[in-house]
Amino acid sequence: MKWTKITIETNTAATDMLSYVLSEYGVEGIEVEDKIPLSEEDKQAMFIDILPELPPDDGVAYVSCYIDENDSKGIDIKDLCRYIQEQLNDMSAYMEVGTGKISIGETEDKDWMNNWKEFFHPFRLEDNIVIQPTWTEKAAVNDNDIVINIDPGTAFGTGSHETTKLCISALKQYISKDKDTSVLDAGCGSGILSIIAAKLGASKIYGVDIDELAVKASIDNLKLNDIDDGIYTIVKGNIIGDKEFADVVADTGKYDIVVANILADVIIPLSGVVRRFMKDDGVFISSGIINTKEDEVRKALVDNGFEIVDVEHMGEWVSFVAK
Repeated sequence: MKWTKITIETNTAATDMLSYVLSEYGVEGIEVEDKIPLSEEDKQAMFIDILPELPPDDGVAYVSCYIDENDSKGIDIKDLCRYIQEQLNDMSAYMEVGTGKISIGETEDKDWMNNWKEFFHPFRLEDNIVIQPTWTEKAAVNDNDIVINIDPGTAFGTGSHETTKLCISALKQYISKDKDTSVLDAGCGSGILSIIAAKLGASKIYGVDIDELAVKASIDNLKLNDIDDGIYTIVKGNIIGDKEFADVVADTGKYDIVVANILADVIIPLSGVVRRFMKDDGVFISSGIINTKEDEVRKALVDNGFEIVDVEHMGEWVSFVAK
């Protein structure tokens, strides 16, 4: 199916009003493109270390909507364009609306949330860990392989990224089936590290994430891998910024391992609060650190009383193991 895309060239001052008049007409799904600098809140929500370089804000903005002419609502493209032009004429009497140019094009209906899956296949991670996407062919495995079934949904973590590989290598060093090991997975994402910790022999896993969808993905994937639901708890919350929630997590006990595959800018403040969740001889495994932030993370760990016992690099990424 193809959609008709209607785009209005305007300015940033008019985007809210144009979005409103389009919704009044019955249009759903409105897209706004502009060059307004990102706010601090926007930056934090993006969960990336290297922010996109935006061109200077010239005030120009584009408001777009997508119309399926076969939809039951029966929106007529010509009538909608006439309506938009009328609204632009009315708005221009009391505000700047830019050029007001209306353009029409076509776009294919694609499942953007899932199209990446066609490029993702089973792969071997480490020497005996196989990542098995739920939607692909079955991987060839050996008797001693640990197979991880995974469907990350919209959460982060398939195991293919260097940061996840670095965490897994560290977990293998500190978890074994012949000793009780408790793990706090800070920023659990798709749950892949919690699953691997359980498969390696962890006896208690507590996962936290600030994203409700990540919590759901983690729980779904733990179930998918037949992990005993008596050994894990996955909850939504922020152990850095929410003291009340951090107190709840602390009440669950102290952990042999805290693993955080997040971002340098999150690991830095986390290093200041994470010790309350750790046993005296526990380890803090952190990854998701771009190499340009390595020195900042190292300093934060040392300043917060940690001894760095291992540093590993893979590509542009860095992981620390600290006690």
